[in-house]
Parts: sequence; C-alpha cells; structure tokens
Amino acid sequence: MLENIKKNFPKNILKWTIICLLVGIFSGVSSAIFLLSLEFVTKIRENNFGIIALLPIGGLLIGLLYHYYGKEVVKGNNLILEEYENPKKIIPLKMAPLVLIGTLLTHLFGGSAGREGTAVQMGTAISDQFTKIFKLDASERKTILIIGISAGFASIFGTPLTGAIFAVEVLYFSKINLKSIIPSFAVAYISYFTVEFLQIKHTHYHIPFVPEIDFRNFIWIILCGILFGFAALAFSRTTHFWGKIFSYILFPPLRPFIGGLILAVIIFSFDVKKYIGLGIPTIVESFENQSGNIDFLLKILFTGFTLGAGFKGGEVTPLFFVGATLGSALSAFVPLPIALLAGMGFVAVFSGATHTPIACTIMGIELFGINCGIYIGIACVVAYFCSGTTGIYHSQIVKGPKFMLYEKIRRKNLKNL
Repeated sequence: MLENIKKNFPKNILKWTIICLLVGIFSGVSSAIFLLSLEFVTKIRENNFGIIALLPIGGLLIGLLYHYYGKEVVKGNNLILEEYENPKKIIPLKMAPLVLIGTLLTHLFGGSAGREGTAVQMGTAISDQFTKIFKLDASERKTILIIGISAGFASIFGTPLTGAIFAVEVLYFSKINLKSIIPSFAVAYISYFTVEFLQIKHTHYHIPFVPEIDFRNFIWIILCGILFGFAALAFSRTTHFWGKIFSYILFPPLRPFIGGLILAVIIFSFDVKKYIGLGIPTIVESFENQSGNIDFLLKILFTGFTLGAGFKGGEVTPLFFVGATLGSALSAFVPLPIALLAGMGFVAVFSGATHTPIACTIMGIELFGINCGIYIGIACVVAYFCSGTTGIYHSQIVKGPKFMLYEKIRRKNLKNL
C-alpha cells in the first residue's frame, strides 16, 4: 500500500496543481467580470434613480429564471454546504450564470444585497466540474468544493488568506480532510492574483490609530463584541423570517415581484437610498464620521427583506455595513477611536453570522493591519459566542465551542425545571 501511495504521489501533485491553477484562474476571471459588471449596473442605478420603479419587474425576471431553469441551484450557498455534507450530484455549471444575472438585476434595480454569495457560487460551480473531468472520488470532491469557496471569497474581497481559512472554517465540523488545506490556500492566492493581474481594484479601509490595550479597553471590547453578536443574530433571524413569510406565496416567481413592489414603494417614499445596493460609500464613511443610531437596523431590515423575497446576491457586504455602522455609532459613548470601532464591527458581525471567528480575525488583520489584531480578535470571538446557533446559512453545521456552551446552558435549564 505504501508503494502504491509513493507511486501515485507525483501524479496526484500534478493533478491538483492543474486543478488549482484552472479553478483559481477561472474563478478569478469570473469574479473580475462580476466586479466590473456590478460597478457598471450600480452607476446606472445611481445616475437614474427612477429605474428603481422596475425593481418588481427585475424580481419577476429573477424568479422566472430560477423557477424554469434553476430549481436545482436555487438554494445557492446552502446547496454547496449540503453537497459537502451529503454528496448527491455535481453542482450544475449553470449556477454561475444564473446567480451572476440574478445579482446584477438585484443591484441594478435597487435591492439590498451583497456579492460574496455570487462569487462563492460561481467559484464552486466552476470547481465542481473538475470532479467529472478528473473522475475524482468522494473525498477529493470535498476538496473541490472547499477550493471553490476559497477561490470565490478570496477573489471578490481581495483577501486570499481569509478566503482560504473561511472555506475550511465554515465547513469545519463537517469532517474536513487536512489534505484540503493546501489546495485551499493555493487556489485562494491564484484567484486573488488573477484579479490583481486584471487590475480590478478592491475597497480599502484604514484605521489610523490603535490605542494600547488595557483593562478598561478590554472591557469595552467585550461589551461591543456582545452587541455585535446580537446584531449578527438579528441579521440571520430577519433574513430567515422574511424567507419564511414569502414562502407562503405558492408561485415562487411572484415572491421577488411582490417583494420588489413593496421595496420600490418604500424607497420612493422615504430617504433610504444609502440602504440599497452594497452600501460601500456608507461603510467607508463610517470609519471617518459617526453613523446614525439606526443605520445598522435599517440595513438589516432592507437586506433581510430583499434576500428573503428571493432576490440574489450575498449577505457578507451587508454584514460589513451593519457591523461598521453599529461600531461607528457606538463611538458616541465608547472611548475608542471611531475607525477602530467600525473595523471591529465590520468583521465581528460577520464572525457571529457565519460562525467563523478565526477567518474573520484574519480578515481584520488583512484589511486593517496587524496593530488592531487583539481588538479585532477579541471582538470576533465574543460576537461568535453571543450570536446564537442561528447563522445566515441554514445548512451550516454548528458545533464546536459555541455549540457545547449552548448545549450546556440548555441542559442546565432543563435540569432546573
């Protein structure tokens, strides 16, 4: 058996090198096209505010596309998690163009959504095709799904280290094969450098001053982390709530149509433009000026409603918005720099909503620098523990330290009854 492993080792190295190169390049190119297209449709919407009146039509188009051509991929990221845990069949390549079109329509007409879900789904749909081409076994297919997640995440946000770790951590309690870790890192950097080579720019954030850590600041980090965890929980439950409400509409294409109609009326009736689309200008501003006290709540409501109605996109950038604006608003009474609080919230709410504190800590360091690592890390861990077991992904398996803590509390409460 040992001789067989030695004999196949060079062949396996070559195979996975080719796979990582192809997945990284294809995912990077698809993310670059997506980012350019997203910027294009966003500018059209910003320069033609009246186009929001077509939001229900855009929703209907998305609904019809998925109802007649994409029923098997409508679950999006949850399908990827389910296929990893219980493999059934290769993810159809059509997931990539469908989610791309759906997300662009959502942003063109004024829906509140993100972009990571789109990139991850495109990356995974591309990577899973190599399962057939290279005739991979069940264990190798798990690696394929991991590198698809890694490639999509790393290329869309320009954070390769985070992408590699996120892909592993979001699936951590689903029997991760350690052999998957090296390909995850390799493909993350390949996809990242592909986007860089194509000269696609990512948004940059800056935290100019980080104070020394002391007992008082430590307490403030804990308190803020608790609030960030509650915000993550509110975001996840709001999205699931609206998804359940819209499920009572029996004909699926009507869900985004009705949702789009309601959103369009609200957008035209109130000054809520900064809560639609990605909201990146508001995120950037939150690092410099104190955000409004309810900015984060309104973004939760708009994004939860948009995604729950059946529009396409992602949750992560809206989570950044929620966290950054909440952290910025807390600067009114928390004696920490506004940019640091915004940065802490930026990644900590994401940590709580995806149960990935390690990846989010790394993301904070990649985006904001090593100096704020302690603040970021503590906030992410606290938010992780305070966000409950509900996350943005229905199909994610939540175990580990958080699960054990909540299970211990539950058993204790049952014992006391």
